[in-house]
Amino acid sequence: MKRALICVDVEHDFLPGGSLAVPDGDHVIAPLQAVASHCDCVVATRDYHPEDHVSFTPYGGTWPPHCVAGTRGAELHPAIAALAGSVVDKGTARGADAYSGFDGTHLHELLQQQGITELVIGGLATDYCVLATVRDALRLGYTVTVLDDAIRAVNVTPGDGRRALEEMRRAGARIMHSAQFIRECIPTGMML
Repeated sequence: MKRALICVDVEHDFLPGGSLAVPDGDHVIAPLQAVASHCDCVVATRDYHPEDHVSFTPYGGTWPPHCVAGTRGAELHPAIAALAGSVVDKGTARGADAYSGFDGTHLHELLQQQGITELVIGGLATDYCVLATVRDALRLGYTVTVLDDAIRAVNVTPGDGRRALEEMRRAGARIMHSAQFIRECIPTGMML
């Protein structure tokens, strides 16, 4: 069984100081770094929107302009960029939104080419892009683990993150802490 770590949208605009900052969004970085060496590959997804994207409030959308292609806000955090063997852009068409890393991208084909059957998922934000990516991964037949210490929620409505996590659990994703995941990856007899 081959495993990929999917780092969802750990971009400057979703981190503290960004145009659509997720509270404590930078706290996802350390657990993602810790888990990366226990996976066969690391793929980062990123919002990469045109400046007049349909999701932006000036164009009738829900969100302030964020992750505009070619801007610092759309760049991955350097620690995640250093981990990622591949980067998959989403939300690149002006008139179509895309929360899932699989929506309108080549992510599934990329994973299939590498023989990946298990996904470990973390990133931003729990209640939007992480949830949508997990839903699609499960629908496509992947075994999915969500790292509960490597996700953070927008929580537009209080509790959205908690409800999203429960939805992922009910849909069949395993929810666990990165330290527990790492312990499971270490062969019996190797632990001190």
